Amino acid sequence: MQRKLCIDTFVRVTEPAPAPRKLRHLDPRSLRGLAHPLRMQLLDALRRSGPATASRLAERLGESSGATSYHLRQLAAHGFVEDAPGHGKGRERWWRAVDQGLVFDSDDFEGTGPEVRGLAETFLHEIAATHARELSAWLGTRERWGKDWSRSSDMSDATLRLTPELATELVGKMRALIEDYRGRVPDQDTPGSEQVRVHTHLFPVETD
Repeated sequence: MQRKLCIDTFVRVTEPAPAPRKLRHLDPRSLRGLAHPLRMQLLDALRRSGPATASRLAERLGESSGATSYHLRQLAAHGFVEDAPGHGKGRERWWRAVDQGLVFDSDDFEGTGPEVRGLAETFLHEIAATHARELSAWLGTRERWGKDWSRSSDMSDATLRLTPELATELVGKMRALIEDYRGRVPDQDTPGSEQVRVHTHLFPVETD
C-alpha cells in the first residue's frame, strides 16, 4: 500500500502551497465515512465545481437525488462537507466541501483490523478508477479542445531503477514542481486558462 497519498480536488501533494490550503488527514474513523465510490465522487464534484444541491449533484453524476442526499449527510456527519449558506433560494439545501485536500498515510493504518484495511483498499482503488475515467474522458473529447490544448496535454510513462529513498525524493520533487504552478493563473477569468488535471503514479513492478 502506498505510504502517503494526498488527494487534491481529487490531489496529490503534501508540501505546503504558497497560500496555505486546508488539508484533512484521514484516520480509520474518517475513512469509514468516506470510503464509498459515490461519496468520493460527491466530494470531488464539490471541490472542483463549488457548492451544489443534492439534486444538482444527482443530475451531474447520473444518480438519484435520494442517494446523493443520503451520502451527503453521511459525509457531513464525518466533517467532509457542510452547509453552504447564501446559495440558491427556497428550502433546497446547498453543500460545500470543508477541506481543499486529503492526505492518506498508510502509517496511520498500521495494525488496524480487516474492516479498516478493506476500506483503505476501497478508497485507493476508487482513486485509481477516477484517474482511469478522467483519462478516458479526455481521450474521447480531445478534438473539442483545439490544437493548443492537444499539444499541451501529456500521457507518458517511464521505467527507472531506484531505491525507496530515491523514489521518495523523486515523488517529493514532482509534488514541489506541481505546487510551484498552483496559483500562477489567479482566476478562471484569465484568457485561455482552463482547469487541468495532473495524475502521478510511482510504484515498483516485478521483473524476471
